[in-house]
Amino acid sequence: MRLNKFLAHAGVASRRAADKLIAAGRVRVNGQVVREMGVQVDPARDRVAVDGKPVQAKQGGYVYLLLNKPAGVITSRKDPEGRKTILDLIPQKYHRLHPVGRLDYQSEGLVLLTDDGDLTQRLSHPSFQHEKEYWVQVDGPVPNVVLYKFRQGVELEDGLARARVRRLSKIPAEQRFWIKEEPKRTWLAFILREGRNRQIRRMCEALDLRVRRLVRVRMESIHIGDLKPGQWRLASNRQLKAIQAIKKGSVWQSVNSVQ
Repeated sequence: MRLNKFLAHAGVASRRAADKLIAAGRVRVNGQVVREMGVQVDPARDRVAVDGKPVQAKQGGYVYLLLNKPAGVITSRKDPEGRKTILDLIPQKYHRLHPVGRLDYQSEGLVLLTDDGDLTQRLSHPSFQHEKEYWVQVDGPVPNVVLYKFRQGVELEDGLARARVRRLSKIPAEQRFWIKEEPKRTWLAFILREGRNRQIRRMCEALDLRVRRLVRVRMESIHIGDLKPGQWRLASNRQLKAIQAIKKGSVWQSVNSVQ
């Protein structure tokens, strides 16, 4: 097994993050620092350590935890500035899990935490083109021409950015207790297949829209459901089937039914 895959399977990090650990000289195999990519290891025989700590081969199934991140929480395992992180919202026994992707400090919604490196790679790497859906509340009405511009593409400093955007005409029943319709503000649904830094906020700013709330509600076929801000739960059986479908490269069911 390739070393980066072994580290991902063991829940240390995603494959891309494992490559960075290897390149930085933080990984040892049988006592020797390894910096080369593509090194093969035998999980049953070789001794692997990261920063001096032994890494054990994964035993049993993976863990998938869904969290509704509130605004003002860092999507990270720790923060040098001492701000609240997602680990402050979940039991300590799950602190070994890592988040799949990021949400900005002031953004809200679905964060998936897992020790499954393969799933992390599939949902994080842009080459897989997995959909992510965000509900965005902006000030004032949004004319059709603005929706058209989002779909055609908005020029940002790092290139043209596109999104499928529609008005969220009615908040679904299971979200009404924490996402509310307000007069003089408009909810939009953004669907992205890329994940540039602060992409939606920058697109809205370029079209003179002021963002009030930004909530991620879906990652491919995994939906936030009725989780309240700050709440978490382990993936349901239906969501586990959806996750396996993602790993196999297929979509299991209609995204609206996977909750």
